This record gives sequence, structure tokens and C-alpha cells, in this order.
Amino acid sequence: MAYRPLTDFSQPGPVQFQGMWTQDPSTKAVFRIIEKVASEDVTVLVRGETGAGKELVAAAIHNLSPRKDGPFRAINCAALPPTLLESELFGHSRGAFTGAVRDAPGHFQLAHRGTLFLDEVAELPLELQAKLLRVLETGLVLPVGARDAVSVDVRIVSATHRALRREVEAGRFRSDLMYRLRVIPVFLPPLRLRPGDPSLLLERFVVEMNGKSRRQVDRIAPTVFEAFEHYDWPGNVRELRNVLAYAYVIGEGPVLEVDDLPLEVLGLDPSLLAEPIAQRPASAVLTEEARRIRDALIAADGRRSDAAEALGISRVTLWRKLKAMNSLGLGDLTR
Repeated sequence: MAYRPLTDFSQPGPVQFQGMWTQDPSTKAVFRIIEKVASEDVTVLVRGETGAGKELVAAAIHNLSPRKDGPFRAINCAALPPTLLESELFGHSRGAFTGAVRDAPGHFQLAHRGTLFLDEVAELPLELQAKLLRVLETGLVLPVGARDAVSVDVRIVSATHRALRREVEAGRFRSDLMYRLRVIPVFLPPLRLRPGDPSLLLERFVVEMNGKSRRQVDRIAPTVFEAFEHYDWPGNVRELRNVLAYAYVIGEGPVLEVDDLPLEVLGLDPSLLAEPIAQRPASAVLTEEARRIRDALIAADGRRSDAAEALGISRVTLWRKLKAMNSLGLGDLTR
């Protein structure tokens, strides 16, 4: 049967797909791949940075698959010590260890006829990798301390921020397991490579925050959009959501202002503000860069766009540097 797309991703502009928003063509291409692989019962490996939305991708694959009426289970392989992780994944029998007062199913049994998402799978210890491989090959799970294996029918979607091939070369990951997990690789672009998406997500999350927050934001200042588009977002979408939560708490009133944002998003080093101005050395205050910025502003009669062009930097970068100068007691030149 020919593949029929559920969503038209060919048109420009924003789209929503399984709880994810984008207007970036490369991310739309990922959405198209997710639609295609969801209907096939194969293992999928999602590569992406922390906070990029790997679990949302796994949930989307489950929701669009024939297993959608079955359970969706997720476990972070980096969050637990090896002994506890083994029990969480494969279950344990009564008396297997101190505190095991009853038989307990693991995530594999709990995900029977559904999907199991293994986040940060590259962090699995080698001994657990061997046990995971046996489950994938046989469809049988042996709980810790048990004698009899249990049959399971589970689709595996795994994720990592590491390159598994490099982990194999370094001897930290089994090559046979890599090939089992990496039947379909999906690469999720980081937010810094998705122009326009920070502003799009900002607007969407403001609507979401207004529905559950004491503060109601009716308008977003243009400088906030500038800051969001120029920040690198090392924590990706998760960090963006947290930054907005911070802004809602710190700021007041119906306008989301740039002063509501954390210093890191503005390109400022919070450590610069740790000491009172009077205790900072003069060299930390009046730097050569500060002199160049002042000279450029004077030459441009205060026009920041012209000053930024003369300095060879963007307007928002100039604005960040002016904010930093103001925080160091050089006078407020940001207005």
C-alpha cells in the first residue's frame, strides 16, 4: 500500500505535528520521516541534543503506529545506577534482592503490545547491553532472580545525544546492538539551527503559559524576539520553555519585556553582577571594547543600527553589550 501523508509539510509557514511546532524545512522533513516509519514495526534511533524533543518524537511514532492503543513507556538509561536500571527494565522476582518482597514487572513487560522508549541508550552498561540484545533477538525477558523467561511484544524506540558508531569504536557500545537499534535513524535538528522557530515557540508557549499562570502576557516586546532568535539555546526547546517560565515569574504586567529574561539569554555573564560595582577593578569596567562601542555610538549620533554596522556586529549583539556595560556601571546606553 502506497504511503499517504497525514500532513502536508510542503508548504512554507508553521505547522503543528504531534505536539511539536516548527516552520523550519529540515524539521518538517523529520516529521515526514516520522510519519513514514510509524506504520512499520521497526526499531528507531533518535539522535538529538538534550532538550530537543526526543521523547516527543518517540511518542509521535507510537501514536501514529498500529500499537497506538497499547502502552507507551519511557525510561532514561542515564538516570539510574546499573543494578536498579536492570530491575526497572527487565523486572525482578520476589527475593531477588533485599527489599524485593514481591514479583515486579519491568518496563518491557509493562510495554507489552506497545512501545518502549529508551532515552540515552548509549549510557547503558555493557552487561545490560548484552541482556537488551537477547531480548531484542528472542522476545523473551528474564527478570532479575527469576528462572523462567517472559514473552514480550514490544517496539523499541531509543535515543541518544552521542554518535553510537563512535561509542562502538571506543569499546563502550556493542556493534551488534547498535545495528539492532539503528534500523531507522532519525536526526532531530537543534533549535539553534532552526531559524524562526524560537520566535514561533515563544508565541505558542505564551498562549500556553497564559492558560495556567497568574500573569497574563498580551504583548511581547520586539527585543525579546531578537534575543530569542540570537541565543544559541544549548538546552533547546526545554530550555526555551524554562526561560519563559522564569520570565513569567520575574516580570510583571501584560508586556513581556527583555528585562524579564535570564542574563544568559541576553549574552551576559551572571558572575559579572556578583560583586558590587565599587569593588570591581577599573579594568573590568572600562575595557577597550567599551571605548569602541562608545566611539561608534558617538559617530553614529546614537543610531544603534549604524553603530552596529560600523562595529561589524548585529544590532541585538550591540544591544547585549550595552546592557552589559550598563550592569557594570558605565551608564545606561540601552535606551
